[in-house]
Amino acid sequence: MLRLIYISTTRAPVSPAELDGILAVSRRNNARVGVTGLLVAGGRRFLQALEGPQDAVAETFARIGRDPRHFAVVTLRRDAIDARAFPDWTMGYQRGGAIGAAGSLSAIVAALTSEIADPSVRAYFTGFAEVNAAA
Repeated sequence: MLRLIYISTTRAPVSPAELDGILAVSRRNNARVGVTGLLVAGGRRFLQALEGPQDAVAETFARIGRDPRHFAVVTLRRDAIDARAFPDWTMGYQRGGAIGAAGSLSAIVAALTSEIADPSVRAYFTGFAEVNAAA
């Protein structure tokens, strides 16, 4: 299995309704090919982990890279893995900006990633959340 973590920027702001549509399609496509992961959005920046069979992750990432809504798609980490960090999420998601009932984006992401065994994977998400909490 493969885990790929990347960061990207959207060319234009994405509305909540547009993002809901993207998430619905992504979750359906990911479930079909066995890809799981987490997406955190902060303003026009996205940090995402994709996990699953190597070919499925590679094709999912290639499709993201071809999406004209993105630019500056940068792979931060690509590792062979024995176990998934996000086994139950066809695409877990958390958006920055709004303070939810459960607390700040940083607190929510810290809670979502608290069970991840690899501290560097956790750090990508918690660091991104801290920087983009108000975006």
